[in-house]
Amino acid sequence: MVYKQVVRKALFSMHGGDAERVHETTLNAMARLSPLARFARGQDNPRTVFGVRFPNPVGLAAGLDKDGRALPAWAALGFGFVEVGTVTWHAQPGNPKPRLFRLREDEAIINRMGFNNAGARALAAKLDKTTLRAPLGISLGKSKVTPVEHAVEDYLNSLSALQDHGDYYAINVSSPNTPGLRSLQDKGALTELVQALTRATDKPMLVKIAPDLTEDAIAEVVQVCEDHGIKGLIATNTTVSREGLSSHHRDETGGLSGRPLTRRANDVVRFITKNSDLPVIGVGGIATPDDAQRMIDAGASLVQLYTGFIYEGPGLVSRINKALRGVPGGA
Repeated sequence: MVYKQVVRKALFSMHGGDAERVHETTLNAMARLSPLARFARGQDNPRTVFGVRFPNPVGLAAGLDKDGRALPAWAALGFGFVEVGTVTWHAQPGNPKPRLFRLREDEAIINRMGFNNAGARALAAKLDKTTLRAPLGISLGKSKVTPVEHAVEDYLNSLSALQDHGDYYAINVSSPNTPGLRSLQDKGALTELVQALTRATDKPMLVKIAPDLTEDAIAEVVQVCEDHGIKGLIATNTTVSREGLSSHHRDETGGLSGRPLTRRANDVVRFITKNSDLPVIGVGGIATPDDAQRMIDAGASLVQLYTGFIYEGPGLVSRINKALRGVPGGA
């Protein structure tokens, strides 16, 4: 309650309401507080999924801390795992600003960041000097300057640079903000990509999919994953749909996350888990413990937060963990 009435109100009005500047200010503050993380205790609700032991099932989704600037702080807040990135082989500034918009009435965010990050080698150097208290996922994407036909080499370069750092890796082929990226979800392109990446590492490799795929397309992605050594899926990324929005930023281009995605993300997770034994990390529209429980009921083994965390604050992590304590999960 204090977060929503005081802290969030102050944050959302900071820097004239510029969402990206507020994000950067908050991330910098958390990075400075990271040394205090060694005094924090994580939430105890363990489970093992795709061979990785997680202290609890609530993770931070990719995109919030792309370059791993505040990693110890996330564990201190109670997250059971953290996913950094999406990182690309080439450092890149991302798309022109403004590119991040809050849709307060819809409890949503639209972003067209475009994988702004310092590059895989810089992230590896950062991780060399970082002590982690929770499992680390690394989301891999295609550099904007790399043509789609050379995507496999681009992903492999990033994986090679980060080979020693991730507990699992996520193949991001579903962001709407890099031209041509979603075409890598097509059967032929995805098969070539996952074959190359699974052969290059013994670590668990996951695929992150879009919520905008048809059931037939999801089934095709799942089949490719099952056939070529993928250990799990992340469902879902942001959506290009704008159905039912009321906020004035609703017409901005980019990926939509938050409350409007809740039902669709659950439907995708339910479809995958009914048709496959691959474990799923459920993400999209989780803003309450009940949302997290419904995602687990849909079949997810783990959940991730991003937009819900922005709107509800750090207390959401412990509330979800409390609600899920004792709920079986993992494989």
